Amino acid sequence: MTQILCYSRNRTTQVEEGRDQTLKASCRLQDTALEAYVEIEIKSPDLEIVRVQGTILRSSDGQAMDVSESLQKVVGVRVGPGLKKILKGLLGGSALIKQLTFMIEECCGGVILAFTKEVLIQAPKDKETEKAFFKQMVQANPRLYDSCAAFAPGSPLVEGLK
Repeated sequence: MTQILCYSRNRTTQVEEGRDQTLKASCRLQDTALEAYVEIEIKSPDLEIVRVQGTILRSSDGQAMDVSESLQKVVGVRVGPGLKKILKGLLGGSALIKQLTFMIEECCGGVILAFTKEVLIQAPKDKETEKAFFKQMVQANPRLYDSCAAFAPGSPLVEGLK
């Protein structure tokens, strides 16, 4: 009998305003082999990570584990230029740690998008001028590029950007 590969993946990132000028960002990943959760707290105006926690609820080897201790190296890192390289240097490691690093990046991307919310609301309603508006916005703030599906490579909103 033929074996059929079945795979699904859901990832969601959420940002909430907290007390004392903080933002709490979380990322939850569920796929066929892994279920994980990462949460970071960021202090404004410096955008410094002040708290991080993470949990592997299910992995390919069937084990659940609290990975918060492993992620503590990122406390003190600021959301900004070079973030991906800094996180990779601090955490490095196995494929599982790389996935958690990506989830922290997703949280940071969510925070960046939270600060651009007011600008996004001002976007023109006409489709062509809207496209030009978003392209100009990403050119002015390159950190937005590939920070979400709308600004990902191949999206019509960033078409032609390098």
